[in-house]
Amino acid sequence: PQVQPFLPQWLAEPRRVQKRIRDNLCPVTDVPGIHPRLLKKLQMNGIDSFFPVQAEVIPAILQSASNGYLLGRGGFRPRDICVSAPTGSGKTLSFVIPIVQVLLDRVVCHVRALVVLPTKELAQQVSKVFNIYTDGTGLKVVLITGQKSFAKEQEMLVQKKVTGYCSLADIVVATPGRLTDHINQTPGFSLTQLRFLIVDEADRMIDDMHQNCLNQIVKAAFQGENYSGSNMLFQRTKPGPLTAASSCSPQIPLQKLLFSATLTQDPEKLQQLDLFQPRLFTSVYSEKNRDGTETEQDTNNKYTLPEGLSQCYVPCDLNSKPLLLLYFMLKMKFTRVLCFTNSREASHRLFLLVQAFGGVTVAEFSSRLPPNERKRTMKEFEQGKIQLLISTDATARGIDVKGVNYVINYDAPQFIRTYIHRVGRTARAGEAGVAFSLVLRIQERRFLRMLRDAGIQDIKKHPVKGNSLKPLVQQYEGALCKLKKTVK
Repeated sequence: PQVQPFLPQWLAEPRRVQKRIRDNLCPVTDVPGIHPRLLKKLQMNGIDSFFPVQAEVIPAILQSASNGYLLGRGGFRPRDICVSAPTGSGKTLSFVIPIVQVLLDRVVCHVRALVVLPTKELAQQVSKVFNIYTDGTGLKVVLITGQKSFAKEQEMLVQKKVTGYCSLADIVVATPGRLTDHINQTPGFSLTQLRFLIVDEADRMIDDMHQNCLNQIVKAAFQGENYSGSNMLFQRTKPGPLTAASSCSPQIPLQKLLFSATLTQDPEKLQQLDLFQPRLFTSVYSEKNRDGTETEQDTNNKYTLPEGLSQCYVPCDLNSKPLLLLYFMLKMKFTRVLCFTNSREASHRLFLLVQAFGGVTVAEFSSRLPPNERKRTMKEFEQGKIQLLISTDATARGIDVKGVNYVINYDAPQFIRTYIHRVGRTARAGEAGVAFSLVLRIQERRFLRMLRDAGIQDIKKHPVKGNSLKPLVQQYEGALCKLKKTVK
């Protein structure tokens, strides 16, 4: 008999968030406890209702800081919060609003909130949202991703005065590598007053080498204030057992907020995060039918996909893959297509080939390009000047690309998570979208099994007849010759 996994209670009994975004919008004024100033900001930005995730998570974070940020509720340490919801369900706003609100009354500037994200583009996106809501509040948001020189970032973070160093940032948005550099090398950069640690795309942060980064942040947060000697009252020590001695000196709690579209259920990995009595909010679950029975096939759904998404796969062989892409672009007149390959080289080669073929406005997006060029490409794609954007998985993570009609997996993804993040670039925020995967015949069984194991049943087979590709062959061979010369 199969051994059932034993899950800790918080994982086994999460707080469930409605999946269907459009049917469950909640007016902003119905969410209790939001500061009038922020309500006004939301309305100025055209937001009059929250998505289900936001309506659940915002009050939870606000509640944990209802006695001001120096103490948890009732003097206890606040519980950590994990949020697992599909891409495009509004996770960013669900931590931006409460954090800005909690810090509105702060008097002295210290780093109180730290947001760690795996890529530069994501970090920029989040800091942009923070800037909108901190505008006019006196709170300072600093973005550190290595796009400015190290010295310039140091100037943005700390200032040296006669009395010692003072912080210039309340909220820091950072990528892991650059952040650890500042923790180790920037004098005066202190996390000893850190109140919120937000880890976005948490599963990737655990899987990659960034685990060390999280350890360093926590270590820096609980360093004694040995360098200034002052402020002995709020000296933070690593939370341990509750004793009479430990409870007589109050200390700022450090609360972790984890967000991800694919939060791991692996207790060993979660153990590394050292969470305190966590609460899990999730929209990743099976739905009950009207008569209260659960839909059978849904019970193993580990991941949810956006509800407006249609999925198809095209069985093909290696030589016809580029032809299929051109067929979709030129004959089926697809527009605003985001096309994923498995490597930088593959995306560059495909880009050159489509360019040599002609007739399609195409661009590539990968870590080969400098950040400003990536930014420009993204803007042109959103404006509709580029029909086809060929990309590596760097963009699949959390980047909010507006108006993607189609996602094409040119190379079939090897892992289910990659698939979820890629196809989640379309059908965002309740819109409709289509995902096509070009699957080699030898990969077909494995690919379908991978989706089936994750509870994804509704992918349709969409064969394309060889005859429909024939008219493209001659021009395609010409393009190949051109490409050979370019490569040489």
